[in-house]
Amino acid sequence: MQPCLTVLGVRHHGPGSARAVRSELERLSPDIVLIEGPPEADALISLAGDPEMEPPVALLAHVPGDPTKAAFWPFATFSPEWQALQYAAHAAIPARFCDLPATNSLAIRPQHDTSGDTPEDPRDSTEPDSDGVGPAEVIVPASGGGGPGEVIATIPDRGSPGAISPNGPVEQDSEESSREADGAGFRVDPIGALAAAAGYDDPERWWEDAVEHRGDTPFEVIAEAMAAVREGYTPDEYEARREAYMRRTIRAAVKEGFTNIVVVCGAWHVPALTQATTAVADDRVLKGLPKVKAEMTWVPWTHGRLASWSGYGAGITSPGWYHHLFDNPVQPIERWLTKAARVLREEGLPVSSAHVIESVRLANSLAVLRGRPLAGLAEVTEAARAVLCEGDELPVELIQRQLVVGESLGHVPDATPMVPLQRHLREEQRRLRLKPAALARDYDLDLREPLGLERSKLLHRLRVLGVPWGTPRETRGKGTFKESWTLEWHPEYDITLIEAAACGITVPSAATTKIREVAAGPAPGSPAAEAQGVSLADLTGLVEQCLLADLPDALPHVLKAIGDRAALDHDVRHLMAALPALVRAQRYGDVRGTPADGLGSIVTSLLARSCAGLSPAVSGLDDDTAREMVGQIDAVTSAVTLLDDPATTNATSPGDATLPGDATSDEATHSHGREVSPVGAVSGEGVISPEGAALSEDVTSPEGVVFPGGEVSSKGESSPEAAVSSEDGTPIGGAVPALRAVASRSGDSSAAYAVASPRGRWLAALRGVPDRADVPGVIEGRIVRILFDAEVIDDADDRMSRAMSLGHPPVRVAAWIEGFLSGGGLMLVHDARLLAMVDGWLTGLQGEAFIDVLPLLRRTFGAFAPPERRAIGSRVASGATAPVEITYDESQAAGAIGTVLAILGRA
Repeated sequence: MQPCLTVLGVRHHGPGSARAVRSELERLSPDIVLIEGPPEADALISLAGDPEMEPPVALLAHVPGDPTKAAFWPFATFSPEWQALQYAAHAAIPARFCDLPATNSLAIRPQHDTSGDTPEDPRDSTEPDSDGVGPAEVIVPASGGGGPGEVIATIPDRGSPGAISPNGPVEQDSEESSREADGAGFRVDPIGALAAAAGYDDPERWWEDAVEHRGDTPFEVIAEAMAAVREGYTPDEYEARREAYMRRTIRAAVKEGFTNIVVVCGAWHVPALTQATTAVADDRVLKGLPKVKAEMTWVPWTHGRLASWSGYGAGITSPGWYHHLFDNPVQPIERWLTKAARVLREEGLPVSSAHVIESVRLANSLAVLRGRPLAGLAEVTEAARAVLCEGDELPVELIQRQLVVGESLGHVPDATPMVPLQRHLREEQRRLRLKPAALARDYDLDLREPLGLERSKLLHRLRVLGVPWGTPRETRGKGTFKESWTLEWHPEYDITLIEAAACGITVPSAATTKIREVAAGPAPGSPAAEAQGVSLADLTGLVEQCLLADLPDALPHVLKAIGDRAALDHDVRHLMAALPALVRAQRYGDVRGTPADGLGSIVTSLLARSCAGLSPAVSGLDDDTAREMVGQIDAVTSAVTLLDDPATTNATSPGDATLPGDATSDEATHSHGREVSPVGAVSGEGVISPEGAALSEDVTSPEGVVFPGGEVSSKGESSPEAAVSSEDGTPIGGAVPALRAVASRSGDSSAAYAVASPRGRWLAALRGVPDRADVPGVIEGRIVRILFDAEVIDDADDRMSRAMSLGHPPVRVAAWIEGFLSGGGLMLVHDARLLAMVDGWLTGLQGEAFIDVLPLLRRTFGAFAPPERRAIGSRVASGATAPVEITYDESQAAGAIGTVLAILGRA
């Protein structure tokens, strides 16, 4: 019996084509169906008939051990290929995929540059495309009539030790025109060519009118049209190999004895599959194909990923609309506008049934006026805009997002091949009642409840693995027992899970291994470590992740790595950048009950070294570095307020707190073999007076530790042996012994407690910075504000007056004001003296000086909240600024006065 071959040319993801394919298969009753797709997925076809399989879904091909490249073949309910699979499952006949195997296509996939940003854009060339693109993008030739059901994904390099949460894969696909070209080498969009021949300027509208909105699809007519478009066309090597393999698969089916064969493929390939060719010729084309090992599985997909704006070349502009047309062949317009009205009502907009009736009339009238067989998406959108939304574009965008595109997430059955890590995640999602969804959904987790805590741990562990299913959002209130998340699942996360499967078979074990690998990383200071961006701050961030994700087995490795790295890192800025993350980790560890042994000692050490090296670290900085340092100073200032006072561990009250340097124990009174007095005087080889003047080579650091000799370099490097002193011999942070003496004389136990606390030691370190002449203005101003807010100093107005004196350049003054006011502008609203000084300085600037400082002033005042700016402007406009009372410090002016008198001969 002569075998009968029927080739049904379709457009991928077309509801009219899908219905027509199903009807044609029922009419033809074939004994085998061949479908465009990778043949490695033949073993997975049976899962398409599983009741638990809910499209949209996609076939995923990946290379084991090298999942940086992967290919997706998406299917929706309205995809003709999916309907062919469903027919085969219900009719109990075999179905096979007939396209080039993924083992070959992933190895030989051509790369084409589709960027139009360069003069050499291949679309502007009359030559066939041969340009390649970089490894981050792979473009595949599309298949017929509207592109293939294939999406290529490549994952960015994840070798960087610091990149714990990398971005998802980059999706690309072939062009929808399948690199169609005529004999001269120009590309041809087959749908565009046919639409132009029919007098349409919109190919999409022509396809809808000619195919999707018809009761049937004229497959014979489509085949003839494609043959005419392909006349004189010579496919490139990759496309020729694909079509040769399709013909080989057809011959294999005939050889196996099938007599009624139906092929469902892109319409563009129909002429190539029906032309007379020999097996020898096809074997010659397929000879020497490179291969890689590839595995396949089903993964959930979304309507959003079917949309053309997602980067999917075979995508459609309105997957939600097409899904509606497929599910509602009767009265689709009425049902669609009813859905739109329901969406608007859910948002609180008043939409009645009369609105729906009138919008249906308008959509049908527009279709008649435009000569369309059925109102399309353009007509119903215009009707909804005019009637339901009353001309408002915002509700139209809501309809577009929820209905036209939609975010339906598919589901695959448990029998689907998965790596153990994927299967464990699915079990965790069920246990914790967290169902993946394509639409973003907000969750507020109470960490005091077991369910909330377990959900939080899972989401943090997935972020460690590079699966940001949950995105943290700002939580109302300041309690640490609450977390807020936004959950949104993306199909490409499955690739990341496959890649992470090498780290472990469960989410906790994989996250632990990932953290340990990053912590082990390249050797600190090596070129590899520098090239990959490993820093002490990156490592300390891992501590926070370990505690949030409850990974106690990984924490010791991270702490060891931090200790090793911190011992070799002498840059105070690096130490300061690392401190806030460790403090936050210690805080969350306490809230979650996660053990963090050893963390407190690291925090104490980093704080001590930061205090010791702060003063030289802020010297001689350029403007950009100075502003970065201001951010680090603010971060450390906020962090130290969260620290528990290590000095009060054995104290029963603030009055029992041990002051830095106090003789309260043998260890304290015999530090380094020296006697330490209660007021900070050190007897022996070195003595520090209560006022903080250095009397010998040994000095006391801001935290009260005696360093027997040594120095702090001008580069900001510090070590436990470093002596903390300024150029004039005064210990940096000399406020510590002074405050200690005050507390001792007054018996104020609260003052003693403040000096002994981490915050007190940090403020003492800051206290010695503003009086130095080599400190950038923005840093000096910010530190003065911090000390003033902390009530360490009370002469902020005098300091501002000196900073704004005529002896300083206007740019430095503006930088000082920027630093001082970066904490907010309310101080100018409530302190008329400060406002008057700023106003007087600003109005006294010359024209050129004002232009020089204007960018700094705009940046400073632009950061204020609008109510603050209005209040400041109102006070200035009303003249409510108090006159500045000039005061003179005769003791400071004595030297200058004597010099002037000597010059004048009046001394």
